[in-house]
Amino acid sequence: MKFVDEAKIKVQAGKGGDGCLSFRREKYVPLGGPNGGDGGDGGSIYLVGDEGLNTLIDFRYQRIFKAENGMPGEGSDCRGRKGEDLYIRVPLGTLVYDEDTDELLGDVTNKDQPFKVVQGGFHGLGNARFKSSVNRAPRQTTKGSLGETRQLRLELKVLADVGLLGLPNAGKSTFIRAISSAKPKVADYPFTTLHPNLGVVRAENHRSFVVADIPGLIEGAAEGAGLGIQFLKHLTRTKLLLHIVDVSPFDNTSPAEAIKAIVKEMKKYSTALIEKPRWLMFNKIDLLPEADWQAVCKATVKKIKWQGPVYYVSALQKQHLKKLINDIMSFLEAAKQNPSTLD
Repeated sequence: MKFVDEAKIKVQAGKGGDGCLSFRREKYVPLGGPNGGDGGDGGSIYLVGDEGLNTLIDFRYQRIFKAENGMPGEGSDCRGRKGEDLYIRVPLGTLVYDEDTDELLGDVTNKDQPFKVVQGGFHGLGNARFKSSVNRAPRQTTKGSLGETRQLRLELKVLADVGLLGLPNAGKSTFIRAISSAKPKVADYPFTTLHPNLGVVRAENHRSFVVADIPGLIEGAAEGAGLGIQFLKHLTRTKLLLHIVDVSPFDNTSPAEAIKAIVKEMKKYSTALIEKPRWLMFNKIDLLPEADWQAVCKATVKKIKWQGPVYYVSALQKQHLKKLINDIMSFLEAAKQNPSTLD
């Protein structure tokens, strides 16, 4: 399924039903009096989080949503039926903006969490409401009010525990294929990943986490070069960033230069992103003799003055992945118990 992370829709709540003008007329009851009932409220529209959805593609085919109008009141003090509320299911992680004002209205992050985006119109009053000791036969009613109408912009930020960073062809897609059941495209040329991929990684029974792979970043991404900058927003909710570095880059650049290029673009995009916990993972160690890749990694860590955790793996050969997965799982479980560690 094509990944769609932004959609614009129009939502229109239902109109309230009008009040009724009616008088009781029965045989042998000469002074029946007013009995016009109120109308029903118009239906409201809610967005509801659905963990079974991971894209906004459905909104490409339906862009206008209308809730049901309230029914008008009737005689015999019968109130009109309320309009049905409309519930629109969206993926977890959907941000809701008012397209006209650019105001952030809300954030759908919980399963089955209803979030009201437009209020239905209120019911009109029947003439029975206006009866008084000095007005025995009122002919006054009110009309139901119109429901709210809004142009919304929906933006999806995928909810993942771990985000993968790296230049094109660093091996992010191969890595996510090796540790999860996700099957992103893999090829021996850069920019094979064109949209985010999610993979569920199972450390063992009842212990798992979600990894997000975004298109590779290149130098100048903050100015619009390449694809990755469009999807960096998906990493803002992750708890841990895994920075993947090719120990033997195809363009003969050094791993240190690759790391600095990514950090530079991250700083331009968001200071919050650069402050997230980040681990360094040297990939493709199977392409070099052990003494060579160890020398490259040691020199790189020293050159960039890296202080955090470092891992050495081959995603293609699935070497040294188990320890990395277990360490990530332990980190996430500890962070869940003590969220302040992520600050």
